[in-house]
Order: sequence, then C-alpha cells, then structure tokens
Amino acid sequence: MAAFTPNSYSSDPAAALQKAQQATSILSKASSVSTNFPASIFSSADSTELWNDLEQLLYACLRTGDDESAFLCVEKLTERFGATNERVMALKGLYQEAVASDMTAIKKILEDYNKILMENPMNVPVLKRRIALIRSIGRPQEAITDLVEFVDSFPTDMEAWCELSDLYQTQGCSSQAIFCLEEALLITPYAWNLHARLGELEYMAGVSATDSTDGREHLSLAVKRFSRSIELCDDYLRGFYGLKLVADKLLQTNATSRAQGNPDLTPDKLQRLSQLATSKLEAIVRDRTTRRSPGVNESELAAAKDLLSRSKSRSLG
Repeated sequence: MAAFTPNSYSSDPAAALQKAQQATSILSKASSVSTNFPASIFSSADSTELWNDLEQLLYACLRTGDDESAFLCVEKLTERFGATNERVMALKGLYQEAVASDMTAIKKILEDYNKILMENPMNVPVLKRRIALIRSIGRPQEAITDLVEFVDSFPTDMEAWCELSDLYQTQGCSSQAIFCLEEALLITPYAWNLHARLGELEYMAGVSATDSTDGREHLSLAVKRFSRSIELCDDYLRGFYGLKLVADKLLQTNATSRAQGNPDLTPDKLQRLSQLATSKLEAIVRDRTTRRSPGVNESELAAAKDLLSRSKSRSLG
C-alpha cells in the first residue's frame, strides 16, 4: 500500500491525466467481473493486474479532480475485496480526504482513522493514511513522532523511512533526513532514485553548511551518491542532473576532495564528471523532447534544460 505517495501521478500531472483518461475503459473492465462467489474464482478477467490498474486509476483521478470516477473506483474495489479489507479502508479514506470540503470534514476522517486503529492498531494502510493526513493539516512534529514509532514497529518499511526523511528535511533536520534515507537504502540498495535523492540531500547539506570542511564532505558524498544512481540506471535524468550540479559546484568553489586527503575527486576528475553529465543530459533532453513519451516528467525536463542553458552561458562568459 503506497499510502504516503501513491505513485508518479502525485508529481507528474501529464502522467496522471493520461491515466485518468482511461477511466471509462478500466471501469468497464472492472464492472464486467463478477464479484460473487463462486463465480469470481472462475473468472479469467478477475486478475491482480486489473485491480492494481483500478487502484492506480483511483490515484490519477484524484490527482486530476475526477472525483466521480474516483468514487466508482472505490466502489468497485469495495465490491471485490470487502469493506473491511485494510487496503480498501485506506483507499476509501484517501478518497474522503480528497473530497473533504472543510476542516470539520477532515477532523471527522481523522476520528474515523482513530476508531479503526483502536480496534486494530496493526492496520498498516490506515496507520499510514492517518500519518499522511496529520502531515497534510500542518502538524509535522506529530507526524514525525508517529512515524518514528511506526518504523520502530516496522523497520523494513522502505516507504515509511522515505516519508520520515522527507518530513525531517522540511523541518531543516538534514542529518536525520540523510540517516532515514540511508536506512531505506539498506532495504532497497539498488533503488537508483533513492541514491539520487540521497545525493540531493547531501548536496543541500553541503551548500548550506557553515563549516567549509563539513560542506566539502557532504558535496563529496553527493558525487558518490549521484554516481551510484547513474551506475544503476544509465539514463536517469535526476542522477545526471545532480552529478553535474555538484561537480560544477565543487569546481566553482575549488573545494576538491584532495584538500581533505581524498585524492579521488581531483579537479580533472570533477571536470570529466561534469562533461559526462552534460553530454548525457543533452542526449536525454533531446530524446525526450523529440519523443514526448507518456512517462516524461515535464518539470524535470525543464529543469535539465535550464541547467544546461546556465552552464552554457557561464562557459561563453
């Protein structure tokens, strides 16, 4: 259950819109499936893929404001799995949060979550939704406290560690945010997006550090994290974007790792890393601008174009 950040639809409007436009087709398929026993167990149309697709459609519809289709998704999932299914309970809550008209309605949803958890404190999907709701209504410290308790009980929940990391970062607690993301990577060591995110946290810690030595250390670690990200995924835009950003930063400030007794990141090495990242970013931008495939994140693409443009302006200047 992706209760904190359901999927890319939460951050990519284009992907959400494309998915939401499939509502009629997906809902029609779901409606054709018998949910009555024993007919349901013999239906070839009753597949895991269909119900996963319906859940993804729910997220996309909520993202694009198609509340009617979202409601139908919840209804179909409830018919299939039952109102007491933990996953369905959380999805119903998510829908109610999205259509809530005021804070009174939000507080009622929070009370409902509390009642559910009093009956079953180990209802993980609802636990996650409750924490997400608390965060959304501006109570980050309470959300952090609850999430710390959650990861104590469920230490292998990668998503929870990522959410806790993000919460700490919003509160200016960089070291805690980095620690939480390192814990997430212990669970999923080959997640290139998490390596890149950790690189971003190290970069932000580096540029905001008041001590120059600490700043150089964070920036050096950022280089390693971004490098690992692109090693795992050789066309990951955020990885190359971050690598160029941090390599250029180190070159501009002349803050090389050699000054720290680490010969790995010499100015020559940093220059080559920057050139590699530039070349790959140009290729990725060119390819994705031409193809405009559904999975393209327009905001990331725009950021990459801006970085390349600024870099070119500096070199010409």
